[in-house]
Amino acid sequence: MAVRSVSRRLLFSVAVPLLLFFGVTVFVLDARFRALSESSMRGQLDAQMVALIASSDPDEAGAVAPTLQDAESRLATPGSGLYARVVNRRGLQVWRSPSVTGTNIDFGPPLQPGQNTFKYIPGPQGTTLAAISRGLRWEDDRGRRIDLTFTVATSLEPYETQLRTFRQGLFGGFSVVAVLLLAALAVLLRWVLRPLHDLEAQILEVEAGQRELLDASWPRELRGVVTNLNALLRAERNRIARYRDTLGNLAHSLKTPLAVVRSSLSGTDPQAVAATVNAQVDRMSAIVEHQLKRAVGGGASVGQPAVPVQPVAQDLRGALMKVHASKDYLIELQVDADAVFIGDRDDLYEALGNLMENAAKWCRSQVRVTAMMRVRGDATRRLELAVEDDGPGIAPEERERVLQRGARADEFTPGHGLGLAMVRDMAQLYGGDVQLSDSPLGGARVVLDLPGR
Repeated sequence: MAVRSVSRRLLFSVAVPLLLFFGVTVFVLDARFRALSESSMRGQLDAQMVALIASSDPDEAGAVAPTLQDAESRLATPGSGLYARVVNRRGLQVWRSPSVTGTNIDFGPPLQPGQNTFKYIPGPQGTTLAAISRGLRWEDDRGRRIDLTFTVATSLEPYETQLRTFRQGLFGGFSVVAVLLLAALAVLLRWVLRPLHDLEAQILEVEAGQRELLDASWPRELRGVVTNLNALLRAERNRIARYRDTLGNLAHSLKTPLAVVRSSLSGTDPQAVAATVNAQVDRMSAIVEHQLKRAVGGGASVGQPAVPVQPVAQDLRGALMKVHASKDYLIELQVDADAVFIGDRDDLYEALGNLMENAAKWCRSQVRVTAMMRVRGDATRRLELAVEDDGPGIAPEERERVLQRGARADEFTPGHGLGLAMVRDMAQLYGGDVQLSDSPLGGARVVLDLPGR
């Protein structure tokens, strides 16, 4: 059976034992009260029996006439509910209390001397009597023996009335206590389970897009669950963002090979055009494979070989000169022969290609690419790539903004604002950095700091 509500299940699991406990308690108290009432009733009957025997004195004929001390006592009042009788050994009645008048009570047979009984007998008008009987043997001064049976009976109606009153108070009191306890438990459970309701509400807000993550402050029992849920939400958002960025990076990276193919189609040498197209198609296939691998893997791997920078820079310069063949400009390479990058060659190709393409796009007549190895104070070697141009440059207040994905320095110039963001993502992926400054050539200078050997 499906659990529809944890709070209801908890309330039910607490209410059932509580009601069972109350039921057992009521039963025990009722039984104890009945036992005490019966014990008290028997004590009163025994006391009345002792008083009756003490006031009795058989005469010479064997008759007994107990002396009632109080004429207004219950034994002297007809129908009072307290009755007494004395019979001889033959069962003949020798005395009865005035209260028996007008009744037809069967007190039972005579008893042997020393015999005692306690029993319930029918009373007048359908009532029930509790009766005790005691057999006695009297012996007078002349040695005569008289066997008598004394019986005292009392109506159970006062005790039953008292028992009903007690039960009503008992059940009423326990019912009120049970209702109050259940109400208190319901309030407490609502207060205890409030964090679960808050968590449910926040999850619904996340599903509705009203919040990105769950709150960090939760009770200790929920802290691990919330932490894992937030980690799952972050991972899911990062995965979606990585896929979105990969599509943008893929589209941006394919621009240059497509532009090279387009410019080569105007050539007159079929073999040269075919070679250029084949080379760029291979390059586009490599770009697609690289972006898909990054989308799935999402990071750099250990033990990657060193990639020389100079061949990559030369290939990019040749491609860009074809793309911007209509523009009169020069791409100057100042790349040290020992300049190497520790990582994926496609990552270096993508980052350096974006920087050189931006420089070629914005320059007036000159682009300079510099690559060298520098030794840090901790004896680690780093690759420093610098791409400069003589274009309009980037204002200092715009430098941080243009590194964001989708931001552009000139909103009126065609573009998607992904190049520098892709370079920064790649640098951060390898533990590097990107810095923007002014170039001695008059335009922008972008420095890419990467791990080297």
